[in-house]
Amino acid sequence: MQYSGAEILIRCLKEQGVDTVFGYPGGCVLDIYDALYRDGSLRHILTAHEQGAAHAADGYARATGKTGVVIATSGPGATNLVTGIATAYMDSVPLVAITGNVTVSNLGRDSFQEVDIAGITMPVTKHNYIVKDVSTLADTVREAFYIASSGRKGPVLIDIPKNIQTEKAEFAPQTPARYAPRPVAPASLGDVCEALERAKRPLIIAGGGCVGGNAAESLAAFAKKLDAPVCCTLMGLGAFPADDDAFLGMIGMHGTDAAAKAFRRADVVIVCGMRFSDRVAGNREKFRAGKTIIQLDIDAAEIDKNVRADLSVLADLNETFKALLPLLTQAERGEWRKEVAAYRDYGKANADPLPAARILQAAQALCDADTPVATDVGQHQMWTAQYYAFRKPRTLISSGGLGTMGFGMGAAIGACAGTGKKTVLVTGDGSFHMNCNELCTAVTYRLPIVILLMNNNVLGMVRQWQTLFYGKRYSQTTLDRETDYVKLAEAFGAKGYVLGRAEDAPKVLAQAFAQDGPVLVDCRIGQDDKVLPMIAPGKSFEDIITKL
Repeated sequence: MQYSGAEILIRCLKEQGVDTVFGYPGGCVLDIYDALYRDGSLRHILTAHEQGAAHAADGYARATGKTGVVIATSGPGATNLVTGIATAYMDSVPLVAITGNVTVSNLGRDSFQEVDIAGITMPVTKHNYIVKDVSTLADTVREAFYIASSGRKGPVLIDIPKNIQTEKAEFAPQTPARYAPRPVAPASLGDVCEALERAKRPLIIAGGGCVGGNAAESLAAFAKKLDAPVCCTLMGLGAFPADDDAFLGMIGMHGTDAAAKAFRRADVVIVCGMRFSDRVAGNREKFRAGKTIIQLDIDAAEIDKNVRADLSVLADLNETFKALLPLLTQAERGEWRKEVAAYRDYGKANADPLPAARILQAAQALCDADTPVATDVGQHQMWTAQYYAFRKPRTLISSGGLGTMGFGMGAAIGACAGTGKKTVLVTGDGSFHMNCNELCTAVTYRLPIVILLMNNNVLGMVRQWQTLFYGKRYSQTTLDRETDYVKLAEAFGAKGYVLGRAEDAPKVLAQAFAQDGPVLVDCRIGQDDKVLPMIAPGKSFEDIITKL
């Protein structure tokens, strides 16, 4: 049977199991929105801005493990998606972005609201398409979803000119293709097993690939078999339960004392789904010095890209762990575990009780283990990573690679809509001013989002660098804004509270968490509260370790 391109698109989305799309209509997607309206079975969440829609689709994907979908019109609608697409690309988030465009005959003629969005997004997508024949649309959509959700996941863009949306073609439903990773041949793991058996002080670093690859359960079994401590990158938090005795916290630029000291002492480091970013590896040659580095990753481009590994396994993490487990003997490394436990206990005993830490710990006491926690980017993001104990994967929703201020509100909307659970957003006054328009979206859809706004009236992380490295010359980092956040929340239709003292956090947050819809808590903190430890610019990871 024949259908219009817009109808084919909607049928393909349903065929792929999509239940929710985020977007903003415009002239070049009117036919898509009309098909959405006539079909009536897909939930569409209308955001205040296309960038918010992209972040919402991203947050939905991170929290649920499904592929997020965002729709925008041509020209500025499409370009407003770019930061969201790049954010998803850097963190390997499965996303399909659908944009409209002018008719095929008008492409390249500087038509109204025309832009080469495929060319613009080429560096920040796994793949992208311009559909110029309606008969290829269905297979293009199917291929896009497969690419986005297979291997190392990531965003894919489909640009659909307006005439393709109205022209008709035959459509026959198909069963979606599902990615099936190849098993790892045990014979290829001999050197890795030998290195693991020989290790005296092994350390596992779990990266975002452990979350995105749904490998948390097999990671836990692997750590138990090795009797090895585990630390996580920012994107890996939640892949290993924070309340496990083997967990040492986050590693890297703002990581824990325990993780840094354990890394320094480790003789074999097993990195799992981690890209050796500069915030973790620092001086990359010093990072690997004196250690055996074993890299487990699904992406061939990551092997030896930033740090040369002594041994590597190129495969799906779950398949790698499954192949390794029966080949390893159950280890008992009591002395090593005792040593790293002392690091961990020392760090807990000497933790600085910052107001932000007390607020986050009070919030966690009101949350379940599977409560999604979204963040923006800045000091509040690092405090969340340091002080909130993530126990399950897909509960930290944060921009790690691109570090996108303005990510949080949209991401919290997507996570909340996707999971149906009360969601926490930890943000700062700098980040929140970038995306506070999306508060109207949360109100419209009655999404139970608790916003913890760490309000210090400065761009805290940048001010911190200016304090430490720029002679306290606070160039353009003191905001001097007079925003009344409670009145702002109420103007949007949300509830608002002021938390003036950290010691009042349990009482005030209990009231906030009792609300059904979105609520904002204006948390007053000091301008010079810092995220520590911290690596100085140009220094190596080793430099921070020696200062602990």
